[in-house]
Parts: sequence; C-alpha cells; structure tokens
Amino acid sequence: MKIYDSNMLRNIAILGHSGCGKTNLIEAISYTSNLTKKIPNLTDKTNMTYRMNLVPVEYGDYKFNLLDTPGYFDFTGEVISSLRASDAAVIVIDATTPIQVGTEKSLELTENIPKIMFINKIDNEKARYKDAIAMLRDKYGNKVIPMIIPIYKDKKFIRLHNIFESMDDLENEFKTEALTVKDALMELIAETDDEILDKYFSGEELTSLEIQKGITIGMQRGDIIPVICGSTIHNIGTKEILETVSSYLNPKYKSNAGGFEGIIFKTIADPFKGKISYLKVTRGEIVSGIDVYNVNKSIKEKIDTLYIIKNGDLEEIDKAECGDIVVLTKLNSLQTGDTLSINKEGEPLEKINLPKPQIYYAIVPKNKGDEEKISAALNKIVEEDPTISWYRNSETKQALIGGQGELHINTVKNRMREKFGVDVELDDLKVAYRETIKGSADVQGKHKKQSGGHGQYGDVKIKFERGNKDFEFGEEIFGGSVPKQYIPAVEKGLRDSMMKGILAGFPVTNIKATLYDGSYHDVDSSEMAFKMAANIAFKKGMEEAEPILLEPIMKLKITIPEEYMGDVMGDISKRRGKILGMEPDNRGKQIIYAEAPQAETFKYAIDLRSMTQGRGYFEMELEKYEEVPDSIAEKIISSANAKVH
Repeated sequence: MKIYDSNMLRNIAILGHSGCGKTNLIEAISYTSNLTKKIPNLTDKTNMTYRMNLVPVEYGDYKFNLLDTPGYFDFTGEVISSLRASDAAVIVIDATTPIQVGTEKSLELTENIPKIMFINKIDNEKARYKDAIAMLRDKYGNKVIPMIIPIYKDKKFIRLHNIFESMDDLENEFKTEALTVKDALMELIAETDDEILDKYFSGEELTSLEIQKGITIGMQRGDIIPVICGSTIHNIGTKEILETVSSYLNPKYKSNAGGFEGIIFKTIADPFKGKISYLKVTRGEIVSGIDVYNVNKSIKEKIDTLYIIKNGDLEEIDKAECGDIVVLTKLNSLQTGDTLSINKEGEPLEKINLPKPQIYYAIVPKNKGDEEKISAALNKIVEEDPTISWYRNSETKQALIGGQGELHINTVKNRMREKFGVDVELDDLKVAYRETIKGSADVQGKHKKQSGGHGQYGDVKIKFERGNKDFEFGEEIFGGSVPKQYIPAVEKGLRDSMMKGILAGFPVTNIKATLYDGSYHDVDSSEMAFKMAANIAFKKGMEEAEPILLEPIMKLKITIPEEYMGDVMGDISKRRGKILGMEPDNRGKQIIYAEAPQAETFKYAIDLRSMTQGRGYFEMELEKYEEVPDSIAEKIISSANAKVH
C-alpha cells in the first residue's frame, strides 16, 4: 500500500446496533475497493465483534481507514477509542426493525463529529425506511438530508437515486421527495458561507464547487447529516458511501507544524507478536528508525519498524503522513491514551474519556497456585481494554474484576482461558462490613499468668468511645501506673484487636481509646503482657459500648431517559436507598443522584439495563459507612459466625 498525503486520508468509524450490518458493510466496501473478491451474503456467519478492527482500503485516489466497532453496550470503550482516531462516523441503521438502542447510543457518542447515516437492508420486504428517516428527523430536524434515496415500484426496491442527478425519470412521491430534499439541502449549504448565501438568495445557481464546499462545512459543523441507504449483502450503497466521504469530508491535519505527534488509541497484547499499539498521527509525519518520546511517562522510545494493516496482516512501511493510522510493536511503555512526540517537552494530548466499570465480580482460580498467572493475564487484558479494572480487596481477600456488564466480564474470562491458559470462575462480591460502637465504656483489662520462670503481668484501664477517625489513641497516665515504655505496646495491642470485631469478625473503625490507669510488675511485666491486656480491654469495651455493624454506602449518578424516572426511583427505594436530587443533562436525559448500600448494588448494572431497555447507565463510588438495620445485621452476624464455627 502506498504512502498517502494527508488530504487523501479518511478515517471512518463504523457504528451501530449489534446485527445491523456493520461488519458486512466493511466487507462490501472491501469488495468494492478490490481489497477482496468476496462479497458478504446472508449465509455468512459473522462472529460477535468485541473489539475494534482496523480495515484500510484504497478507493479512487483515497485511503480509507475503516474502524469496525462492537455493537454491544459492554464494549463501548472500543467505540470511544475508535472515534478518537476518526474523522467521521458512519452509523448503520437496520431498516427492518424499529430504532434500536445501539443506534441511539451511536448517535450520542458521535454528537461532536461529522457523520453519515447508512440505512441498511432497504431491499428487504420488512424495510421501514420512512420510519428510520422520521426518527432521525425527530432528533436532528432539518439537518438530516437523504442524499441517496431508495426508489420502489409495487413495494419492491428498484434502485438508488442521487438527489443531484436528473429527476426526469422519477414519478409521484419519489420526485416530490427528491425535490424537497434538494431544496432543503441547498438552503443548508447557503447558510454555511456569506457569499454563497447572497448568491443563493439572489436566485443564482450554485456551482458544483460551491455545493461541495457548503456540504463539507455543514458536515464538519454538524449542520448537515447526509443519509445514504443500501444493502450490504447486495453491495448496494457502498460506492455512494465512499464517494460521499471522499467528496465532502475534508479533515484539516497539521501536516508540518512542529514535527511529529500522535496518540495511541488501541493496545493489543499478542502472545506471539508482543504488545501491538495503534497510533493515529495527529501532526507532522512519522518515519521508521526515529526516536520519539512517550510524553505521558517521560520515556524515550525508538520506532524501529512502522506497519499498516493489509488484509489482516502487518505490512512494513517507511513513513506515514499526518492523519494516517499505523501500528507499532514491542514498545512496552505505550498504553492506550499515551501521546508520542518528537519533542521531549511536548504536551500530552487530551486523554480518551473511557467509561468506569458498571459491575464487579470476584475471580476465583480453578487451580490452586494460579494467582500469579491470573495477575499477569489481567494486567495484559487491562492494557488491551482500559474499561476493565481489577484489584485485590484487602478486607474481603477477594480479587475483583470490574467491567461494563456480564457479557464483558465473561468475555474476559474466556480470553483468560483461551489466550493465557488460566481457568477462573466468577463469584459474587463480599461486602466489606465494619464494626464500631454507638456508646462508651470504661473497662479494665488485666493479663496475669504465672508458670515456671518469669510470669506475665499487664494491667490497663481504658475508656472507649465513638471517634471521628479510624482510630484515635490517647493516654492520661499519672504517677507511672503504666510505665512509658509499655504505652506503645498498649496502642499496638488495640490496633491489632481492631482487625477483628466481636460481632462477626469484621474490621473495627471509628474508635477513640484513652488509657488512663493501670498497674505493672517489676519482673513479670513486658510489652507482650501489655498487648494482651489491651486486647482483653478492647473486647470488654466493645461489648459494653453498644457494638454495631456498619455497611458501605455508595453514591450513584444514574443517567436515564425521562420516561424511566418513576421505575428507577422506585427501584432505588426498594434497595434501601434514597434520592438526593436530579437534573437534566445536555443530551435530553435525566441524571438522578442517589445513595444506596453496596450490598444492594452489586448487580445494579444488569437491573438498570433491564429497566431502561439498555438506555440507562451509572457511575458509583464509596461515599461513607452507615449502621446496618437490626433485622439485616442479625442475619449478617449469624451467617458470619456460622462460617467460623
């Protein structure tokens, strides 16, 4: 594949609901551009896409870097990363179904970049072309311009018509539609430029160059959204997509200003080829053999070899111009979102804004001794997919993995087995409960033991009360009743005791302890004896000071369409939660702010998706700890003690 100048490059993300025909569209484009000799058909089975796939094709004098993206919600991170490298998006819409959630999500994600709508399957007898147009106009109004319309006869699809072509052979509603669309488009074109506007209102014909300029400006601003229709399995409309993109999309790249710069937008951990990094060149050009800087990590890297993708394989190239997408291998410092620059003091480009995990599971190895293998595999998977998160919870002793949904987590589980040879099972999370006290106590802890040789003697009197910090220790010893050298041992004994509470063995928090008296023995006292005495005092103090169980309370930010407000708010109440407030967002949805116990939120991602038909999502973080209601606390304590015994 030859080296393309910046003005002949087009990076296009292909988005849409799962099953709408995205991958088939890319196959049809590959066929149209002579990259392959095979056109997709109905009998071809396409595997579920769970990560971005780059397919460069050449058509006319242009190179198109097509980014095939997953249609399932769980892999939204792949879509967001792909869009960061794209000049525009093609959103594929299935004409045989009502508007799907994946279509709505695609429209949301592409709000700030030029886009083309491709209404697929228009030759199917179940096609609902007019409904799809109505939905788009409902959202975008007169910005939606069906530039390529379908012509039907006796309810059967006949051909496509470009509104700029002669309308002499069009009849009835099709001619009316074409004229109406063209008039609307000409008005939008006129509004993109003052000179064109004056010419348009004076009744003069616009030249083809003025029309092209107006559509280009309108698409870039988001004021013109072309709609093309077709059928991927019959290769209808694919040529029109390529011609629309090449004619009207004109990304402005910084070809020579300030030397090379680029962003890593995708990482793959390949067991054979090592780390593979996808780089979008955002300024200047990149040449093999040069030294560059990972400015996020202040690390120098040498680019030994540059690659592009061709028919799924890596092909070496000498250089790539601004705007192109290249592949780098075995550069271990690179992670998704990192900026590479020829300039050591370069500023990092804006990070890729990826979603936080929506759901967590515990990971349990099927084979003993696989913990290190699990860590290594998960670290590589997180490099590939930063929307995955994992850590070990020191309180519950579980290894936790977070992702966007059940499908996402199960995909990771399968990849661990197939790619890294590690078998794991998924388990529910344990809640990190804690214990504290509501009241106060004044107790004595005495440890006295006499056997052959030295005995053990430690005696302390300690006041316990609820504290604002995790643990506060003070001493008010007068007259040396507890020698100073033993006071640190008392504090240490209390801290050790707090690791395990008296109710159910959970860690203890918010305790204030004041050592105010005690006694010692000249021979038998020791640090160990005073630690034991502190432990005895701690248990007594906890028992007398109204011990209670605490649970983590999560703060939730839930974004949903307004029609689901009642269901979602009612559901929060059922989870022992409370609504803190609500406000509209800038996309026509509502944001609910709420609190709920962590125990009630582990599967919230699944339930929210079900309640909102996949249209809702949320963010969650630990806010505070609160007392567990008595009826629930009794069950938790009983269960925990049963496991111990």
